[in-house]
Amino acid sequence: MTSPYPDPFTTPDPQAAASSRIVDFARRSARHRGVGTGDDHTDYAALHRWSVTDLEGFWGAVWKYFDIDADSAYERVLAEEAMPGARWFPGATLNYTHHALRGLSPDRPAIVALDETGSARPVGAGQLRAEVASVAATLRDLGVGMGDQVVGYLPNTPHAIVAFLAAASLGAVWSVCGQDYAPKAAADRFAQLEPTVLISADGYLFNGTAHDRREASLELARALPTLKAAVLVDHIGLPRLSRKYPSLAVPWEDAATRTEQLACTPVPFDHPLWVVFSSGTTGLPKGIVHGHGGVLLEHLKTLGLHSDLGPGDRLLWYTTTHWMMWNLVASTLLTGATACTYDGSPAPLARPGILWELAARHRVTVFGTSPQYLLGMAKFGIDPSVHDLSSVRVVGCTGSALPASAHPWVRDHVGDRVLLASISGGTDIVSGFAGSAPTTPVRAGELSAPHLGVALAAYDAEGRPVVDQVGELVVTRPMPSMPLYFWDDPDGTRYHDAYFSTYPGVWRHGDWITFTSHGSVVVHGRSDSTLNRNGVRLGSADIHDVVERLPEVAEALVIGAEEPDGGYWMPLFVVPAAGATLDDALRHRIREAIRAGVSPRHVPDEILAVPAVPHTRTGKKLEVPVKRLLQGTPAEQVVNPATVDAPELIDYYARLGAERRARTGAEPARQ
Repeated sequence: MTSPYPDPFTTPDPQAAASSRIVDFARRSARHRGVGTGDDHTDYAALHRWSVTDLEGFWGAVWKYFDIDADSAYERVLAEEAMPGARWFPGATLNYTHHALRGLSPDRPAIVALDETGSARPVGAGQLRAEVASVAATLRDLGVGMGDQVVGYLPNTPHAIVAFLAAASLGAVWSVCGQDYAPKAAADRFAQLEPTVLISADGYLFNGTAHDRREASLELARALPTLKAAVLVDHIGLPRLSRKYPSLAVPWEDAATRTEQLACTPVPFDHPLWVVFSSGTTGLPKGIVHGHGGVLLEHLKTLGLHSDLGPGDRLLWYTTTHWMMWNLVASTLLTGATACTYDGSPAPLARPGILWELAARHRVTVFGTSPQYLLGMAKFGIDPSVHDLSSVRVVGCTGSALPASAHPWVRDHVGDRVLLASISGGTDIVSGFAGSAPTTPVRAGELSAPHLGVALAAYDAEGRPVVDQVGELVVTRPMPSMPLYFWDDPDGTRYHDAYFSTYPGVWRHGDWITFTSHGSVVVHGRSDSTLNRNGVRLGSADIHDVVERLPEVAEALVIGAEEPDGGYWMPLFVVPAAGATLDDALRHRIREAIRAGVSPRHVPDEILAVPAVPHTRTGKKLEVPVKRLLQGTPAEQVVNPATVDAPELIDYYARLGAERRARTGAEPARQ
């Protein structure tokens, strides 16, 4: 799809670029790169080329620049490069928690706890260290040691960060999910880990309602037979249940208020730090294990260089604890910046612009959100510029492809000096593959460039790199934050099949992208949901972008379904905006918008009104599951209802498929 803004929408401010950390890093690493002090250190393309051609030099420079404090030195940066199985910094021992707490200033809050009512509670550096030390001692007393598992059923509040840092300080393995997950959905994740301790809150706030999760927490604890104890957080002020937990129950106020000294246990570079879970739309979610050192270096690079975060900065990124962006919010502490947590709806009915209000009041420098949020703000007429947003340098955006139409809205309503950084990454690497930096131009509808250290390419079906053509997103050289392994995958078969079975030795992520001749990246959507009409491929995100710009459309979902007789059915499902109706006139406008803005070959066969589009609980549209439901695959083979934001939609789309097959006489697709 051709962007309506072919030239760079914004270019780096020379003064801001020159004073950025990424330029300072480039200057300090000049000798390693073989360039002189007079070279242009704002040349991002040159810096990126070095970062992927000299992996040892680049990651060694990142280690040095951020002054990694290892308890024992590494033997070399990269001992084994083959994927899977790359070995980074063998011999080094360190601890993530030590690095998260070492650079915090006593003069600034380490965390600011925010919620949708507008309230704020600062947590100072000294208080954070004391609480982490206390909870770590409590966990140790409850039987947690190196390699044990601690899990959290918690909203996005400082409790989750404290608990995570406490577990990591002991060398224990952490995992967390939000309390909007049903107990069974949480147990599907946590029971795999056989945890020693569960840390759970009494509830959370969302859209003006305090949600009581005491019964859910009790049900979850009973589904985890390995628990030795549960730590109960009083977050919304509900009295403790009189019924007993199946294990020892410890109040958070007891766990977090002891007077203790923090001692972080040195662990190997690749010691497990946390387990994050895939969306898990079918079967049990897969547990993805990342290590202390890989996350430490990757997040310092991403937050410190690409987002230019450091002491005095503040990051506010709307997320739940089960989305990988929560992990990056916690890692804000690594840079010495303040992490802002937020409990509540991103746009509560009473105060839909509350996140912008909080960003202004608390002088946030990096504001993070999703494309759907920005498009919703524009559609419903929310104007962030009524607040003083002069502190905001970066608006980060991830979760799906950011349409070109969002760029002028951010410029006009947030600020013309703001870097709108569209990012594409994944839970798999708990970071980004491509995005922006203070030294990159921004083209609307595109990601500025691959991230430093990411050997990104687009491959065709034969495994050849292509430019200015749609191809599979691949990474041809290892990254430190690639998974150590999958949980309960002893021989690595599932891990290999997930990423390396298509192109041996090359990571295939499952996204369709275009790597452009000017160095940017366009994301078209998941490759397994790509539209392929008459051999012409197109990403679903391209159609969603154009259709969702129309004011009468709240959301859209396009599906390309192969049929047993060789036919191809391509419906577009539309959720009309409030007050709008999907009539023939609107259908005509939608078709013309797709014809003109995307491709005349990809005008849908039908345009159907639906009550809602189903998503994973991290906000991704369920394109492939809906496709399989429409093709006639039984629902229980398609998706786990506990992983869907609106489970009732599973039956709705299954019925749509059945009704169409009844009309056309088609058989269900073979599985």
